[in-house]
Amino acid sequence: MLRRTLAKRSFLVLDGGLATELEWRGFDLSDELWSARVLVDRAEAIARVHYDYFCAGADVAITATYQATPQGFARRGIHPWAVERLFHQAVRLADDARQACRRHLPKGEEKTLLVAAGIGPYGAFLADGSEYRGRYGLSQQQLMDFHRPRLELLVQAGPDCLAFETIPDRVEVEALLALLDEYPGQEAWLSFSTRDEARLADGTPIEVVTELIATHPSVVAVGVNCLPPQRVLPLLQRMRRVTDLPLVVYPNSGEEWDATRRCWCRPASEIDFGELAAAWYAAGARLIGGCCRTRPADVARMRRALEALVEKGG
Repeated sequence: MLRRTLAKRSFLVLDGGLATELEWRGFDLSDELWSARVLVDRAEAIARVHYDYFCAGADVAITATYQATPQGFARRGIHPWAVERLFHQAVRLADDARQACRRHLPKGEEKTLLVAAGIGPYGAFLADGSEYRGRYGLSQQQLMDFHRPRLELLVQAGPDCLAFETIPDRVEVEALLALLDEYPGQEAWLSFSTRDEARLADGTPIEVVTELIATHPSVVAVGVNCLPPQRVLPLLQRMRRVTDLPLVVYPNSGEEWDATRRCWCRPASEIDFGELAAAWYAAGARLIGGCCRTRPADVARMRRALEALVEKGG
């Protein structure tokens, strides 16, 4: 579905930060489950955020499963049958929001909207900021064993594609590619967590991991997410040198995550996401959105800028 849609469209706009938008709306997410905490007890709030992003101009909603894992739910004492229901519910919430948005389109208008199942790194499960460092000290097999139960549940739920997000570690990249081999035909994108304008969080050159995944038959797009906006363009340029795949980018607001205090700090300067989206598109990005601390208004700005660019033949 994702590959076919990209073949027909000049770009797809992703949603913005889901967990941080819930925080803006008054939810306390200061625990290890993060947005998955709301999935457990206030699921309707997640559906509303998905809906608002679709209405703002997003073509793709990413489910509230970045930090949701069977292991994490089990640690909370949630029974396995309930865990399965939660993962399926996460995909259904995004689908319900998609259907609600379509019902409000002008008569006769159709719009392709997609649901991507969000899959965070092992470091997100640790909830100690490891997704910004990498190098867990685990083997490929250990990481495959960790990711497999969640991947199985999300594939069963039937999203349009998988979104492996904020991956900081080359060994984890290799583990995820090996797992994708177990699901032939399943489409996915993979986006990295980076330490600077040239390397993954674990120090691996961005070109190396881009080449590693670019020939995998299930990978539809590759890119970066949850990084400062000013770091994006040099990384896209490096990736474009080694792959013709569509690039995906969804940065945060420019603030920094303090894993010890569990908060975003160092306020970002004013950012024009519309202008940046146009520059990223010129560098090969075709899936463009926002991550932590970006909001529906930012998504709307990106949508307007990209539509204007395409109308002008950019």
